[in-house]
Amino acid sequence: MEKIKIMVVEDEAPIQELLQFNLERNKYRVKVVDSGEEAISEAVQFLPDLILLDIMLPGADGLEVCKQLKANPKTERIPIIMLTALCEEADIVTGLELGADDYITKPFSPRVLLARVKAALRRISASKRASAADEIVRIRDIVIDPSRHKVEVTGEDVVLTFTEFRVLQLLAGQPGRVFTRYQIVDAVHGDDYPVTDRSVDVQIVGLRKKLGEAGQYIETVRGIGYRFKEDE
Repeated sequence: MEKIKIMVVEDEAPIQELLQFNLERNKYRVKVVDSGEEAISEAVQFLPDLILLDIMLPGADGLEVCKQLKANPKTERIPIIMLTALCEEADIVTGLELGADDYITKPFSPRVLLARVKAALRRISASKRASAADEIVRIRDIVIDPSRHKVEVTGEDVVLTFTEFRVLQLLAGQPGRVFTRYQIVDAVHGDDYPVTDRSVDVQIVGLRKKLGEAGQYIETVRGIGYRFKEDE
């Protein structure tokens, strides 16, 4: 069986070694590059299944690398996890808006890193399986049926507006992934409510209320946005 390929983009040797050791110990095939320009060129050749991308890089920084990879049809679908020592919300939000799948702030434990890697790979695998737009989503005690615009929680119907339904479908369809408010706005174009980044918070409040106890699965990521809690 072919190994899953992961590209590490990091210019600090100790962190490179830490990442490579832990990833290879878990049977991943690893390629390490240490500059943004090299990452852009090598990604097209190596075509990794996942990229771990440091934001602070010499030359083209991680945000520019992410932007260029997402603009290239050959690399646009590769999930990217940002690595950053910056705890500033603006950098994280910018990366997510550019198409990054997740982020990890330094310092991080190998266990957390591997958990995030596995979660991102599960999401991309699930996305490939769900090739049809009307794919039914079953997660925890929630069933979402797009073709019938129907949601059930523990077997009971829950009536949602068009916008609430789209927000739930987006979050539950990729559990664990962080979505910024602007990403939610871009994905939801409802006629029943004027969707803006601020009104997303209102939609989430209403959605949680209608879902009852299942509303706790929608987690707030402070200063950034929301995610749906993964199955345990």
